Amino acid sequence: MRLNAHKRNWEDLADVDPLWAILSDSRRQHGGWNLDEFFQSGEQEIANMMASAERLGYPSHRRRALDFGCGVGRLTRALASRFERCDGIDVSERMIQRAQELNSEFRDCHFSVNNTNNLQIFPDDTFDLIYSSLVLQHIPHRGDIEGYILEFIRVLRHEGLLVFQLPSHISLRHRLQPRRRLYSFLRSIGVSHTWLYNTLHLNPMKMSFIPVHDVVDVITRSGARVVHIETKQTPHYQSSVYSVTK
Repeated sequence: MRLNAHKRNWEDLADVDPLWAILSDSRRQHGGWNLDEFFQSGEQEIANMMASAERLGYPSHRRRALDFGCGVGRLTRALASRFERCDGIDVSERMIQRAQELNSEFRDCHFSVNNTNNLQIFPDDTFDLIYSSLVLQHIPHRGDIEGYILEFIRVLRHEGLLVFQLPSHISLRHRLQPRRRLYSFLRSIGVSHTWLYNTLHLNPMKMSFIPVHDVVDVITRSGARVVHIETKQTPHYQSSVYSVTK
């Protein structure tokens, strides 16, 4: 049931403002993203990540990559230009449909809907690189976030590289998220998602966090190894990017 609610929220966002939902720049809300600029931001992000990966010495091969929470493929097409194949998966059917439309000329991009709390659509040791940014933070329940991390490790190849971003702290003031709660309540009694977003300026985006030491514990207990953690601090959030191999 909780995954169904999460899926509905992202179907709503994919309908009203998909690019902003993926990359939430307040200046680009309500259709303000230029499509070329949007995809260029993904190219730059992946270029930076791959430069960091080269310094770490992973992955050992560049055969297949996974973009977890791919949205409309902002990062998928950038990864596909660096690997033989990139799979993009997302909980939202609308996002995946749009991704297929926008990336039809990129033959090495493959998009699938995945609305389960696991990655059973992939066998063990499938990917040389797994990347997830600005995705795990929106999954409402900690157990599901930790479960996905374990699944990332399961489908990662030996000497592959897993890179994922996750907030490690949110200030007490910002944990309640009353506007999101109001959205969820009004939506549950049948109020239109387009009216809530466009008129009341509400959205259902959840922000979750797990402390660094707890994330590291999940990773090490799985038999994988953390090779680097980069943490950034803002006034209300602390966010960490984990680089992991096995």
